[in-house]
Amino acid sequence: MRERKVAKKLPRTDAIGEAIRPFGIAEKLRDLRLRKSMGLAQLAAHTGLSEAMISKLENARLVPTLPTLARIAIVFNVGLDYFFTDERKRHVVALSRGSERMSFPESAAARQAAYHFESLNFRAIESKLHGFLAEFHPLAENKAVPHAHPGVELLYLLEGALLMKIGTESYQLEAGDAIYFDSIQKHSYASAGPEPCKAVVVTTSG
Repeated sequence: MRERKVAKKLPRTDAIGEAIRPFGIAEKLRDLRLRKSMGLAQLAAHTGLSEAMISKLENARLVPTLPTLARIAIVFNVGLDYFFTDERKRHVVALSRGSERMSFPESAAARQAAYHFESLNFRAIESKLHGFLAEFHPLAENKAVPHAHPGVELLYLLEGALLMKIGTESYQLEAGDAIYFDSIQKHSYASAGPEPCKAVVVTTSG
């Protein structure tokens, strides 16, 4: 007797909608568009989708297909994984043990490093900020090479005295002092005393 093939029933649309609801795709689509101050008509023009379809997607009245999400992802320069991350499960915890951290000079090419640093968040894969424990060495002011990077920086001096130059201004910090500045300005550090000083430094990528 020939076996009859039983066609598998596809999930109902409302069941699919319920399955993807935790990912908040509709909200993510709307947030992407509003963050760029883009209207429905503009997004429709960029993606080739209709305004009506985009409106339904943003209001969770239509389940998006992968090609549809891919078109939108390209416009906003995000990956498809952006839409399928459950924010409720993205609570990142990255523990950095003192015994696991390594100390590095400011530059491998420098003959005399102005400071050494240890990453405090090296175990965090997607860091929104970067924390360091830094040890600044005594240096002649003309040997402290200025550098710059996008974002902002916060430095809290733990011990010793630190001489900082930010732009054309100089600042001397004592233990317990903190300084916050736009790190796009060229800046340099050097211990203001005969011994190294230590600080916690937090930076963002801008």
